[in-house]
Amino acid sequence: MNIGDTLPPLEIPVTRTLIVAGAIASRDYQDVHHDAALAQEKGSPDIFMNILTTNGLVGRYVTDHLGPHAVLRKVAIRLGAPNYPGDTMTLSGTVTAVSGSTVEIRVVGANGIGHHVSGTVTAEVPA
Repeated sequence: MNIGDTLPPLEIPVTRTLIVAGAIASRDYQDVHHDAALAQEKGSPDIFMNILTTNGLVGRYVTDHLGPHAVLRKVAIRLGAPNYPGDTMTLSGTVTAVSGSTVEIRVVGANGIGHHVSGTVTAEVPA
């Protein structure tokens, strides 16, 4: 891998099931991640994806590209536009640093209303 290399984009359909399953799997029982009526009472048009699900999807995106032996050493992300059901999030990545067996990848996830996630992932890729 070289600085400037890009990862192929990954399109992830944002379904209601994905949002709710991700919240349950990460033990995030906040109503805005599973109850549309309560999310609307709090000012959201619908339920939305939690950061832990997004974090997992970003990690999956990188390890799918780097292979099964890659070890994530650091994931530093920031959320932006919410991921609502019925949208698609497209993840893209660019290699920003390489040092020995360690690689840093800048990841962006965009949906129909903007950037949902941005940040960096540092991974070790054994030879």
